[in-house]
Amino acid sequence: MCLMFVCDEDERVLGRQLAPGACPYCGGMVQAIDVETQWRFCFLPFCFKTKRRYYCTICTRRLEVV
Repeated sequence: MCLMFVCDEDERVLGRQLAPGACPYCGGMVQAIDVETQWRFCFLPFCFKTKRRYYCTICTRRLEVV
């Protein structure tokens, strides 16, 4: 007998906009990206989360707000 769980994560970009400030690594402009994450279990969606992520437009590093 084989038991298999199927979990999947799907991310979708909702919007992009410029954020105030500069990248501490290269001095480039910072971009705020709104991302919706959808978790699925056996192809049934059970969790939706919307997060805002910050990225540098020049060095493409993900930045964290402290």
